[in-house]
Amino acid sequence: MNGTGAGLEGSVSVRLTTAAGRVRAVSVEVRRPAAARALCGRTPDEAMRLVPLLFSLCGTAQSLAALEALEDALGLDASAHTTARVLLAEAETATNHAWQVLMDWPARLGEAQQPRELAGLRTAAAAIHPALYPARDGLRPGGGSLRPDRDALMGAIAALRAGVERAVFAAPVPTSAADLERWAETGGNGAARLMRRVLAPGMAGFGACGAPALEPHPARWFGERLSADAAFSERPRQDGAPAHTGPLARQGAHPLVAALLSAHGSGLAAHAAARLVDLAGLAERLTNWADRLEDAEPAPDIGNARCGAGSGAVETARGRLAHWLRLEDGRIADCRIVAPTEWNFAADGPLAQGLAGAASDAGLAERAGLLVAALDPCVASTIAIQDED
Repeated sequence: MNGTGAGLEGSVSVRLTTAAGRVRAVSVEVRRPAAARALCGRTPDEAMRLVPLLFSLCGTAQSLAALEALEDALGLDASAHTTARVLLAEAETATNHAWQVLMDWPARLGEAQQPRELAGLRTAAAAIHPALYPARDGLRPGGGSLRPDRDALMGAIAALRAGVERAVFAAPVPTSAADLERWAETGGNGAARLMRRVLAPGMAGFGACGAPALEPHPARWFGERLSADAAFSERPRQDGAPAHTGPLARQGAHPLVAALLSAHGSGLAAHAAARLVDLAGLAERLTNWADRLEDAEPAPDIGNARCGAGSGAVETARGRLAHWLRLEDGRIADCRIVAPTEWNFAADGPLAQGLAGAASDAGLAERAGLLVAALDPCVASTIAIQDED
């Protein structure tokens, strides 16, 4: 058995049953506290203060999804804040990816973690909110007073770019599969050594399965399904079937990732490379969004809107996150959330499919742990292996 322990935000338990040298059965169970239920009975302002406390690892993304859902329900047009909100979401994505690469990856290799480098990236990312909203009021219904400080914003983006290039790559960023293999072979840092490990024979394709990528559906697509069936939040489906979401779903068309998908399928190598590609392109994406920024005021309060239903969706480091809620008399009467974990760790989802039938040799626990990390639950995880022989 291995794992990271239990956490306040829930856990993922994976149990593998092996026999005759193969994984014969896979059980994946996601346990979650009723965070969505905790928002029921709250006013919109109360809910927005509570959301980041309920979701410490992805508080910004959860806040943005809740904001969009509340504004949809209230009929508030906060579209002037869309660009700024993408910047906030991308900044959090950078820190979540960086935690994986600088803390989790070295630990899996038995190497020293890099908390100082991670702290530097988090500091740069944290500077983006006040550079957009000097009063730090961007995460409120209708938006805050958007007054971009372009010098401060570009300074934060430059610090993120420099930190990623130094701490994650320590070399020119690979742009092709051949570049990636050369970079991995040098083993110049922990990220390169992890990549070398997952590119090895028997590792690169481990976990590949036929589950398709979750499309970047709009918020309303999720809202229709969440409102119609409360079970969708725990067992989501796309076209009646499981799907995977996250860096690989976003970056599958990138030439580097596409080459690995063609050679090895949606296994460990493609997942790890997609995370690196997502992280490497972050500064350019942030710069492009920053170029579109304009000053904006909060959306006008339309006064008597106290009832309605709305949905919101945000792309996070781990994949597509969606909220749906219903307001009655100015308070949240119902709230439902479907997070990336529910897609990637569904009972018959990409993790379960990727582990089914795997060879049950001495390296199974390591490979299974790498696959869990690649699909990236935002909760603690444990893996138990039981050999029926």
